[in-house]
Amino acid sequence: MGNTPNVRFKGFTEDWEQRKLGDVFEQTSNLVNPKEDEIELWSLTVEDGLTKKSDRYNREFLVKKDDNFKEVRPGDIVYNPMNMTLGAVGYNGMTKSVAVSGYYTTMIAKENYDTYYINTWLKSSQAIRLYRTYATGSLIEKQRVQFPTLSIIPVAFPKYEEQTMIGRYFSNLDHLITLHQQKCDEIKELKKYMLQNMFPQKDEKVPKIRFAGFTGDWEQRKWMNSVDISTEMVDPASGEYDDMPHIAPGNIESFTGRILDNVRTVKEEQLISGKFRFRPDDVVYGKINPQLGKYFYASVDGLTSADAYVFKGKNGITQKFLFSVIQTSDFFKYSVSVSKRSGMPKINRDELNAYAFLAPSEEEQDKIGNFLLEIDHLITLHQQKCAALKESKKYMLQNMFPQKGENKCQN
Repeated sequence: MGNTPNVRFKGFTEDWEQRKLGDVFEQTSNLVNPKEDEIELWSLTVEDGLTKKSDRYNREFLVKKDDNFKEVRPGDIVYNPMNMTLGAVGYNGMTKSVAVSGYYTTMIAKENYDTYYINTWLKSSQAIRLYRTYATGSLIEKQRVQFPTLSIIPVAFPKYEEQTMIGRYFSNLDHLITLHQQKCDEIKELKKYMLQNMFPQKDEKVPKIRFAGFTGDWEQRKWMNSVDISTEMVDPASGEYDDMPHIAPGNIESFTGRILDNVRTVKEEQLISGKFRFRPDDVVYGKINPQLGKYFYASVDGLTSADAYVFKGKNGITQKFLFSVIQTSDFFKYSVSVSKRSGMPKINRDELNAYAFLAPSEEEQDKIGNFLLEIDHLITLHQQKCAALKESKKYMLQNMFPQKGENKCQN
């Protein structure tokens, strides 16, 4: 292993010094009884680190006996010896203690070691490679990294000042990721609330929330008189559609209308059977398993599978409002209820045509549709920012810790 990283903050030039992890960490073993000590029971996952157990789980474990639990105090690090090779490590950055399974290992960093730096390094790809090298156990799936094993692993560490710089960098990065994720979750909750309140409730003719200047009852509409269900099926093997995207239900995120990153062109897919054509402003809806909520508002020309419908509003129903309608709880409940049959759930054309809904004037429809699409846009922006920050973190995790055979550069 090299003794300096690929990416480094300016002003730091010294080689990192070799340490054994036993010189860095001190094992703790503070046993607690959650039934008596009024301490919350938490778990540990590879993805999220320390995670709160559900209230239901907390109630269920109370009936068990002879379970050992360890206290994870503020500033403590905890890991699962059985999943350490996957990066099952967590850090208690809260101001309260929590309880975890007695099978977990708890420890604390010694003096002159920055806790956030340590916590970041413990989940890095370099650290995980070391765990796999030193793990004990005859079967790969049963290999463990108990504390005595962890203690002998040799690692290069920078001086404390550089540790704190790296730790602060990752702390700020994690904070930004959390902020964008929280903002994304808040906007999703707002959309859910608005979908519930910008459409009339059962047996009502007006919604609870309405744009200024609009009055009067909404009118009942039948799907068959308000929506065309496309029958324009084309041959994808003709070559005419080669450069168009093929967006099937499997390319759509459930309940968001977001297109996933796994879309390929018609030519790349080498499609041979008939596909439905869609155009900008068309609404595409997955008819198989409607409980999965697969739909999107088209912004490009493309093809979709025979497992989807292409909708166009008519007789005073606008496209953006139509897209809003299929996201309402009323439409969802209807689509799920009528698709329950033996075999794979599916909503057919006759069942769609029998659906009735309320609609306001076209002007009000567009206000509603535009508003909800703008919310979708904000959600997507925060998701993209969050994904970009995670990619940046991934890159820095690979390059801010020493690896063998790397060229050095200053950050």
